[in-house]
Amino acid sequence: MTLTKKSAWPAVPLLFFLVIISFQSCTDDNLNSSDFEAGEAFTNSNIRVYEIDTVTVSTSTMKFDSLATSSASRMLIGQYNDPVFGTVTASSYAQVIPTSYTIDTDSEFDSIVLYLKPDSYYYNDTLLTNNIKIRRITEDLKPDNGETYFYNTSTIAYDDTDMGSISFTPRPITADSLEIRLSDSFGIEIFENLQDKLIVNNDEFTNVLKGLAFIPDDSDDGSILGYSYDTASTYIRLYHSIPESDERVQSYTDLQINMLDSPTPFFVSITSKDPIEPLQTLTDKEIDLKSEDSYDLSFIQSGVGIAMKISFPHIKRLYDINGSGTVLDAVLKIKPAEQSYDENLMLSSTLSVFKVDQNNALTEQLTIDGATAVTATLNTDNQEFNEIYYEIPLSTYIEEILTESPETNESLILFPYDYISEVNRFILQGNSQDSFETVLEITYAIYDED
Repeated sequence: MTLTKKSAWPAVPLLFFLVIISFQSCTDDNLNSSDFEAGEAFTNSNIRVYEIDTVTVSTSTMKFDSLATSSASRMLIGQYNDPVFGTVTASSYAQVIPTSYTIDTDSEFDSIVLYLKPDSYYYNDTLLTNNIKIRRITEDLKPDNGETYFYNTSTIAYDDTDMGSISFTPRPITADSLEIRLSDSFGIEIFENLQDKLIVNNDEFTNVLKGLAFIPDDSDDGSILGYSYDTASTYIRLYHSIPESDERVQSYTDLQINMLDSPTPFFVSITSKDPIEPLQTLTDKEIDLKSEDSYDLSFIQSGVGIAMKISFPHIKRLYDINGSGTVLDAVLKIKPAEQSYDENLMLSSTLSVFKVDQNNALTEQLTIDGATAVTATLNTDNQEFNEIYYEIPLSTYIEEILTESPETNESLILFPYDYISEVNRFILQGNSQDSFETVLEITYAIYDED
């Protein structure tokens, strides 16, 4: 087998930078690193393999109108100021119901305490003080207009007065549950309603206590933390006891977060106030903020609904190459912007890849053969040389684009797996940053039948 390099390729526009390797009468044994299955026409032909890395990659940013956070996997509470995304705030709203509606008539109220269990998720600086305030919701915790879900943009009315509060330095990985003493007046109200049988079921209880708001302080600039809403981890404990001659017999009644009703009376509000000017233009889902209009950058922000969008508008110019061809390999490489991440603003190890239509409506997750999900994986093999990038295997997808008829005008978008349950943000290079640009590397084989 002979290998030769050619410096020009007149049949194709200068859109492509090529390294051409020619194989004479090769067999499919020479292609065992790909998943291509050679047919008879291929194995009985002269094969040319092109390494192409200047296919046009169009990058932009879009924003979903809202995200259904009723199905979030955790509570989020906190606030921090981001130089790009603005003031990022997360608050949680939940309905609670008692585990029992019976309290002994001889019992006396002692205290009421909220136990809030961190679930190890955190984002931004945990060395700074966080505040949590507990407020009483004053309207029914039901989605508007017959909706099935609450969203990150949903709002609900609550009292101006704290029922309880705490200031603390986060220890999200090792911390025990936070203990927040709630007001005695609130505890006595619940205690007496249960003891006097004024409330005997969930509907009656939620008419009295519609729900609780878990909010940060307006002045906070620290971190956003995740908390479990599992009934064994987070709950309100109403302590009461029966006085006897020489001691008090202690007992308690728990109030647990209600995740069983439908629609779920729970949601997380996630907002981003005063981001940089380009991001302020994302007022509708159908708006595309092109990278060239945003400092040659694209953006992702979990919880708020911002996603990076990618398309390959000129990919079919591969057909300008004479001969029958096939994609042997295709990998998209996307570099995070330098100095956009650190130990507080962390990069995720993977990102999910989905398809959107021409109106930016989500259609489906990108898969290989309809089975295995395609992901963007963070490659840090050469981190010491500042070679950090996300890579996405796109062989099957590029082949589908080349052969689709009619054309669908679909694009890809990137966002983290737990998009509605975190606030991670990413700043990614666009397509005109020279050595830092987003690049699609294609291995393309042309074969001519003998």
